[in-house]
This record gives sequence, structure tokens and C-alpha cells, in this order.
Amino acid sequence: MAELLELQAGVITRRQLLEAGLAPHDVRRMLRRRELTRVHDGVFVDHTGELTWLQRAWAGVLFAAPAALADESAIRAADGPGRAGSEAAPIHIAVDRKRTMFEPDGIRIQRMSHLEDRVLWNASPPRVRLEHALLGVAARAPTDFRAIATLADGVQSRRTNGARLEAALESTRRVARRGFLAGVIADISGGTCSVLEHGYLTKVERPHGLPLASRQARASARGPIYRDVDYAPVPVVVELDGRLFHDNATARDRDLERDLFAVVGGATTGRVGWGQVFDRPCVTAELVGILLAQRGWTGTFKRCPDCS
Repeated sequence: MAELLELQAGVITRRQLLEAGLAPHDVRRMLRRRELTRVHDGVFVDHTGELTWLQRAWAGVLFAAPAALADESAIRAADGPGRAGSEAAPIHIAVDRKRTMFEPDGIRIQRMSHLEDRVLWNASPPRVRLEHALLGVAARAPTDFRAIATLADGVQSRRTNGARLEAALESTRRVARRGFLAGVIADISGGTCSVLEHGYLTKVERPHGLPLASRQARASARGPIYRDVDYAPVPVVVELDGRLFHDNATARDRDLERDLFAVVGGATTGRVGWGQVFDRPCVTAELVGILLAQRGWTGTFKRCPDCS
């Protein structure tokens, strides 16, 4: 029983206690002595006081067993113990689509088709595969921006990739905003790996007729220096400065070194951020078009329906 408690972060069910050799009166005695505390019907924890997020997750999975963490909870579990998030956020649990059950406080239950094939049952606690969890969250996102962020963050974490997301979407019969998600995943598969990159592609570059750039291309044999947006053979590089990921001295130092390598290589670097991409994409596109033309681009800039 001690090993099971350790595996399940101190959470255990009545059935597991009885299978370990305890009698019903032993369980009642442990509850009276506060050696166990009830979390849900038939689910206990081996202490009093506040539960950790992991204990709440285990309690939800054990309460609804056979079940697995889903959506935001599955993503948080996949990210590991360092993942930031609200300890009080509901625990999302997936069960087979044929089951019906009530939701205790703090638990959100969803029914899922093909549950057996979409769950990592050996994970601790069991959780829906990351690709399906990401798609579930993105499909219910309140805005397109949040949907893009969910998928892009999943890829940027290096825990999945565009091909896996495409396969997961193809295997899911019913999903909201399928066409939109398919387009986002296709762009991610093409090299965009952040919300800012995707915004630049779809709001700045593509609708204004700018040339198709290379993305996240290795730019130096000396080390892992990558260009966000490289318009080679036109010697123009656009670096997307998201600040969300550039808030320490080491990251800033890498940015400056990339800019210096670009200058040494004969390229002009333009650094743009969230405001240029999402608030003023048309102005940004025009300025990038002028820069490209100055450096040899012979294409034609075009105005989108939102251009003033």
C-alpha cells in the first residue's frame, strides 16, 4: 500500500485499500484518526490540509476510473511539475463516450470516443495524448488568437510537431473550427512555431504579396543560429521579437549576436514585435516591402482589404 500511495501522490481509493488487505472497519478507523481524508466518494488522501494540483489530478482520475486527464490538465501534466498554473483550476477528466456520470466539485468530465487509443495509460497519472489535448483546448478557445497560441506553444515546447497534430486532427471525427485548425497546423508544419510567427505569415507577409520566406533556417555553421524570417536570396532578415521569450540577458545576447551575424553576412535585419504584427500589420508589410525593394526584390506589393 505504501508503494501505491507513493505512486499516486498520496491518493488512494477504497477499492485499492480493500484489495491491499484492509477491512472496511480499518478504513473507517483511519478516517476517524485522520490518517486518511475524503476527497471524493471512495477516494482519499493520506493527509489533512490543502491538496496539491497533482493530488487533485490523481483524485479526479481515480474517482472516474477508467479515466485520464484531458485538455488543459493533460497539457499541464505533460509539461511537468514546473508548469505554472492555477492550483484551483478545475481538473479536466476524459471518460469513454458511452459513460454518464456526475461531476464532483472541481472536476470537469468529458466523454471521448476511442479513449483507449488516445490515452497514455502508463503515465502518472494517465493522460490523453498531448496532440488530442491541444486540439481539444484549441477547438474551444474563445478567440482564434488563443487557438493559435495553444497549438504553437505545444510545438514550441518540442513535445509535439505539426505532423502529429495533423494525424490527431485527421483521426478526430468531430471537432469545432476544423478548417481553421487544419490551416494553422499546416502553417506550423511549414515552419512557423510561435503565435508571432504565425501572425507575421498570415497578417503581414501572405496578404500583401511579400515573397515567401524561409523560417527557422540554420544560418551559421558555428552554432545554432536560426533566422525567424529569411528572404534570401534578397539579403533581408526579419527577426520577430516576442519579449515573452526574450526577457533575460542570455536570450537578449543571442538576439544581438544573430543580428550581428546577419550584418556580417550582408543582410539587413528588421526586428518587429507584437504591435507591428497584430496592431499595424499593413504598415509593417509596406515597410518590409520597401526594404525588400531597396535590396533587390522585383515583386509587387499589394494592398489587402484592411489597408487604408
